[in-house]
Amino acid sequence: QVQLVESGGGLVQPGGSLRLSCAASGIDSRLYAMAWYRQAPGKQRELIAHITPGGTTNYALFVRGRFTISRDNAKNTVYLQMNSLKTEDTAVYYCSAARTTNYWGKGTLVTVSS
Repeated sequence: QVQLVESGGGLVQPGGSLRLSCAASGIDSRLYAMAWYRQAPGKQRELIAHITPGGTTNYALFVRGRFTISRDNAKNTVYLQMNSLKTEDTAVYYCSAARTTNYWGKGTLVTVSS
């Protein structure tokens, strides 16, 4: 059974940092394109960052320079380092794994508030 489990969310003040983790099981994540999405209340889910099996990364313009996606293949885990957080970054953050099938985690809530 494939599982993606996100962790690391929480409450942080504006300007702060968080690191999200996505632990995969049931798949070899090295073979998958991994990505982070987010969904804010009342808004559609949007792509934040993407990393290919070869390690090429791409970012949405609104997080470029602040967020970094990385993968640890030995741990079957993908990370999202988030710096300089803004109140508008408040959302549920989801991890996905894509190859011939797309898998999704259940999300982790990030709240940026003073």
